Amino acid sequence: MEKSRPLWDNPLQFVFACISYAVGLGNVWRFPYLCQMYGGGVASVVVSFFLSMYYNVINAWAFWYLFHSFQDPLPWATCPLNSNRTGYEEECEKTSSTQYFWYRQTLNISPALEASGSVQWEQALCLTLAWLVVYLCILRGTESTGKVVYVTASLPYCVLIIYLIRGLTLHGAVNGLIYMFTPKLEQLSNPKAWISAATQIFFSLGLGFGSLIAFASYNESSTNCERHAVIVSLINSTTSIFASIVTFSIYGFKATFNYETCLSKVILLLMDAFDLEEGSVTADNLSQMKAFLMATHPQQYAQLAPQLKNCSLEAELDTAVQGTGLAFIVYSEAIKNMEVPQLYSVLYFFMLLMLGIGSMLGNTAAILTPLTDSKFITSRFPKEVISGAVCLINCVIGLIFTMEAGNYWFDIFNDYAATLSLLLIVLVETIAVCYIYGIRRFEKDLHTMIGRKPNWYWKIMWAFASPLLIISLFIFYLTDYILTGTLQYQAWDATQGQLVTKDYPGYALAVIGLLVAASTMCIPLGALVTFIRKRLKRERVSTVA
Repeated sequence: MEKSRPLWDNPLQFVFACISYAVGLGNVWRFPYLCQMYGGGVASVVVSFFLSMYYNVINAWAFWYLFHSFQDPLPWATCPLNSNRTGYEEECEKTSSTQYFWYRQTLNISPALEASGSVQWEQALCLTLAWLVVYLCILRGTESTGKVVYVTASLPYCVLIIYLIRGLTLHGAVNGLIYMFTPKLEQLSNPKAWISAATQIFFSLGLGFGSLIAFASYNESSTNCERHAVIVSLINSTTSIFASIVTFSIYGFKATFNYETCLSKVILLLMDAFDLEEGSVTADNLSQMKAFLMATHPQQYAQLAPQLKNCSLEAELDTAVQGTGLAFIVYSEAIKNMEVPQLYSVLYFFMLLMLGIGSMLGNTAAILTPLTDSKFITSRFPKEVISGAVCLINCVIGLIFTMEAGNYWFDIFNDYAATLSLLLIVLVETIAVCYIYGIRRFEKDLHTMIGRKPNWYWKIMWAFASPLLIISLFIFYLTDYILTGTLQYQAWDATQGQLVTKDYPGYALAVIGLLVAASTMCIPLGALVTFIRKRLKRERVSTVA
């Protein structure tokens, strides 16, 4: 479960917000140092393309849940009846109604990555709708995209405020907030925690994707990018804390509800099995009564023991879920127990949809800007056709994630398509600005733009602190996966009604390697091509001379 994010991303935000202003270009094909020489811009486009392949599937799922949110009762509120209508579906009884709706009725997930299955037409239609919405938003270029972003950025705050008021009034919300603000020092030594935090920062600020450079290129060169970088970073961190308070209040409600439900079932079992009086067993004296019954009725208690769960609020809170599990399982489980669940369900998934569309607009801008800035392409095709082609290609490829094994491929792309690549891209581009282009030249450019030179804090963070932190994360990342050994994934076992760990097959490992190499190799290949071109140019000059 993600907690608040640090502010050390400000310097990187400043660098990427200023690059296009300082050079006066947004076109990645022409940016002299980051792209032609080192391939950083091309790598960013490749990462953005990979992200577009799978990220819009989240919007498809949001559409799916939003459409089902108008039903009464909510379809994930209870388990469906079996074919004989004599009881509930066996798979649902072994898990929960929210997990069953997610894994079986939404994903119809296969038991392993090898069993790819067929395309789920409902999810395919939702994905097509999601891409149609994105295309309509980017059809008119930055003018229409800017107007849509105002809506997608502001409406989620309204929904979050509503959820904050509701969340803080829920029973058990305090338990979630206490859990949120209680530091877990052992996590500081966990490389995955730092890697996840860094990746989340890069995603939330758009670092390394090219979207910052793309959007910045449309502003005037005199824009105060320093002020914008600070404001955006502060808003980002404040929003993270604000959203975390909302999330953990609802998470506390969900954990408390499950804990109290577990206690009620155990108490009922004890009272029925030992014919105890009403009110003789309570949550306060449950442990004492268990010990007493175990001592006085050892055989009868031993027979009942397998049915008695060990209820623990701490265990419920420790079952941290992130990613799609948090968005579509934990929230759904909490919403179904609220009053007027349809209202809160519609609000939540509408907010999720707005956030997803906003992210997709920035990501597609990072792909379309270099394409539409290319005279070779725009002279042959209008911008509407270019935008449509990008959306259509990504939509067709995205059908892979609507197959029965699609969620496993989604996890592969989500875990490996951007994480390592982003670290390397941001590191190389930061070094290129500070040490190749030169921090003094960059300082002069900023002085021309904002009327003053950046203070010592920015220069230290650019030249030393930020690269050192990224290199440390890079080492943590590689060390973690080297020590892990064989890469594994979580597969859904319908017979047990839970996730089980399996090893990735060989072809999946090959795809993971290609995803990482496709973007990271743009940097050394870009440097090699530039070196060869310069070498050939020098030879021509020397020959002519």
